[in-house]
Amino acid sequence: MRVTDLDRSLAFYNAVGYAKVGAVPETAFGSLTMLQLPGDPFISLELVHDPARPVADIGAVNHLVIQVEDLGATIADLATRGVMAEPPADLGPGMRTAWLTDPDGYRLELVQWPTGHPAGMTAADFA
Repeated sequence: MRVTDLDRSLAFYNAVGYAKVGAVPETAFGSLTMLQLPGDPFISLELVHDPARPVADIGAVNHLVIQVEDLGATIADLATRGVMAEPPADLGPGMRTAWLTDPDGYRLELVQWPTGHPAGMTAADFA
């Protein structure tokens, strides 16, 4: 994701729970910063920053989804870090979501699956 202010975006994503695991300072696209959520085996977010090319269009990315164990506790923790979530929505027995917006306007959806649901979305969710 292209970001306008790398420090501001890093502060936001760190508050959400991402950790910086590496960077490539100079590429044809700008600097690349690799982020990972705790417990995830892979880097799941790459921030691309070039001061000469601020974000002008966020339309290429609809939204990112982050699975959380306890949506209420996550929202409360984020608030202590200065990240405000929209009010949560109950989408069915045990399934809850809430939305965040990053400094460039990208949307993040926090999802709490029902107890016993496998990690992530599966074909069974559409049956």
